Amino acid sequence: MSGEQVTRGVVVGLDPARDWHLAVAWAADEAHRRRIPLSLVVALPAREDLRGPDGAPRPSPRRHAGAQILHDASEWARSRHPGLVPVTELVDGFPLGVLGLLSREAQLVVLGSRHLNRTEEFLSESSIVVPFAARAKCPVVVVGDAEHVTQQPPYLVVGVDGSAHSQAALAFAFEEASLRGAALRTISVWQPPVFALHDEAAVLQAQRALLSESTAGWSDKYPDVPFTHEVPVGHPVEQLSPATEHALAVVVGRRGRGGYTGMRLGSVVHGLLHRAHCPVVIVPAG
Repeated sequence: MSGEQVTRGVVVGLDPARDWHLAVAWAADEAHRRRIPLSLVVALPAREDLRGPDGAPRPSPRRHAGAQILHDASEWARSRHPGLVPVTELVDGFPLGVLGLLSREAQLVVLGSRHLNRTEEFLSESSIVVPFAARAKCPVVVVGDAEHVTQQPPYLVVGVDGSAHSQAALAFAFEEASLRGAALRTISVWQPPVFALHDEAAVLQAQRALLSESTAGWSDKYPDVPFTHEVPVGHPVEQLSPATEHALAVVVGRRGRGGYTGMRLGSVVHGLLHRAHCPVVIVPAG
């Protein structure tokens, strides 16, 4: 994160209206694995405060619930990793803005997800996953499903398209695989154009060359991480989603080129948030 000072470890944004267990489990495990601090954060607008008959402020039901969730989540994380001492923060402000500022200081921000459909996603007042992931300054982990720890050997998936953003995703994926003692599936999807004529064999060869070039040098830095190259044909979301069925996580750059372009968040990232069968790690460039 160029120009930003990293002073926090893993930050979890908690929503009093949603179950927090999967997100806190992932974050606690990652903080323990990386030996970095864990912060649990609930952000509520100041308007949530109420006044009693004497005019003194008193907590609203949502603020009381937020404080209770912070307590419960902290105790649960400590029971999962006894040496871990989470920091809990009940912050005044809207979640999107609060977490946006925290992402400037954090190594990772973790959010839970209910796999909202598109209508719910854009109309739900409490859904910040998509807008936050689109602007966070650090990697964002969206935990909609549990990681698949029973797969042997365990593996992560990373999407590669040759952009600076996918290089950042590769850096994160190799580091994470090394920390976990896992393998890595590097996947570069070629999406045929609708009307243009092309020599498929030549294009696939070029795509394989791009993937080899993108991953060159990483085996020297992480000799303990076995990895494979895969160049399937089709829509990137259609090809990446099945690869996540038994994965620990799927790692993608926030924006890319070619088949990876789309809305501000990136069409592939957006699609995986709905369809991936494991946590999704969204990595910004830089």
